[in-house]
Amino acid sequence: MSGTTLLINLAGAIALLLWGSHMISTALQRGFGTPLRNWMGRHLTNRWTALLAGIGITGVLQSSTAVSMMATSFTAAGTLSLAPALAVMLGANIGSTLVVQLMSFNMEIAIPLLLLAGFVVFKLRDHSNFESVGCALIGLGLMLLALHLLSGTLADIEVTPVFHAVMQGLEGDVLIALLVAALLTLLCHSSVAIILLIASLAATGAMTPATALVLVLGANIGGALPPVLNAGSAVARRLPVGNLIVRLSGCALALLLLPLLTDIAQKSGLNTPQLVVWFHTAFSAVLALLFISLTAPMARFLERLFPEEERVGDPGMPMYLDDAGLEVAYIGLSNSVRESLRAADMLTIMLDRLLVLFVTQEKQAADEIRQLDQSVDLLSAAVRAYLADIGQDGLNDADADRAQEILMFIINFEHAGDILSSNLTQLATRRARRGELFNDFELHNIHLLHAEILTSLRLAIAAFMREDLSAAHQLVQRKETIRQLEASASREHFKKLREDKNAWAESGDIFQRVLRDYRRVHHHIAAVAYPVIDRLGDKSLLFIDTPPDV
Repeated sequence: MSGTTLLINLAGAIALLLWGSHMISTALQRGFGTPLRNWMGRHLTNRWTALLAGIGITGVLQSSTAVSMMATSFTAAGTLSLAPALAVMLGANIGSTLVVQLMSFNMEIAIPLLLLAGFVVFKLRDHSNFESVGCALIGLGLMLLALHLLSGTLADIEVTPVFHAVMQGLEGDVLIALLVAALLTLLCHSSVAIILLIASLAATGAMTPATALVLVLGANIGGALPPVLNAGSAVARRLPVGNLIVRLSGCALALLLLPLLTDIAQKSGLNTPQLVVWFHTAFSAVLALLFISLTAPMARFLERLFPEEERVGDPGMPMYLDDAGLEVAYIGLSNSVRESLRAADMLTIMLDRLLVLFVTQEKQAADEIRQLDQSVDLLSAAVRAYLADIGQDGLNDADADRAQEILMFIINFEHAGDILSSNLTQLATRRARRGELFNDFELHNIHLLHAEILTSLRLAIAAFMREDLSAAHQLVQRKETIRQLEASASREHFKKLREDKNAWAESGDIFQRVLRDYRRVHHHIAAVAYPVIDRLGDKSLLFIDTPPDV
């Protein structure tokens, strides 16, 4: 067989190995990434729990890089502290070695069984979870098939002079071997695939134990680089840089002890492929034991090293809509949620400034409301465009529903901001232009409605962010409270107008329109509850008999 044919076969086997790994990771992320992400955000309370979670989730997703991106999105959002996130990464590094352990067994008979089982499960039901499991099983079968092809190809390559020249070039040159393995892992974005490749090369007998150990160390460094390079902000860099520091420290220590480790390896009775796999596991396990108690001081160091950036300019410019979220659905949805919550914060500020405007008639308050409304509109457009591009590998049913909830949230809050800016602000300033102030009765009722709307706003955020069904039910039920407040204030106001013959008719009309517009704002806030109830709760509440908010 010619050298060109051998290289083509080798490249094809490596490509199949990487594709199988990609299939497993993306399928399981698409099917189960969101539940795992939610579980991580709610249950990681201490470093040992976080360590075990990192091991388990990496074992499921087959990718420590995916776990790193997931944990990074939580730390950047502030929903997961940096110290437990570092513990998650220590566990993720161990979890990826368990995947290598599984793949290192001779399971040639399992290849057709996995491919067949994956196809059957994929076709069993038209459901995203079944499709994800089926794709993952097919991906696992393809990885085993790739390893089988790789073994056969390397057996032919090992007798060629070029192969021996390359291996001799790596022998004795620690730095070159380290850089080659790190670069290959960085390019492939898969430490699992590269460790399996190193084990396959070691099986040819052309590699000494010392070179094998150095290549494993290089793969560990290369596996920590992609999340660092993909981080979009200083806060997002903290976790991947921390993980890189841990691995670099471990590699430096291992290189210092390399003669001792080589001597232990030779006395262990393991052949070189087994040594590659077990050293990879031992390296990550020892690092976890050494650094698990140092996660808190490391977190403080990283927070000082990467302080949160002060952003200037238009608050409507998106801060979290990075490109990484377009490829991984649950990260993109998390980014969209964070931006939507920024819109909710701006709406809260608009409400506060509106109340100041009603009381003091400050022109500056009116200008601030209009500027914030423009920022909400800009941010809403960015979130809508981002949601349209999320999920290049497809969205499962749950993620598609969540994307729809985010879309409804941002649209309704944009409409609420428009009412505050275009209607209520105009009504408040109209009184000011006539030299009038709202009287005590009007301000009292405005304060009542205002307080109720702020309470509903908090419930809407809870229902949206935590997918809280109880908060969603309360939010819908509060529509009747707002309606009654509006009706009561309207009746009392008409009564006062009839009693006070000197009252201005237009002044009375302004107050009535203020009441109605406040209720319209509440209508858009309460609309956030409906997608949550529709997906998680009793749909009968969707048809509560209340007068229309139009």
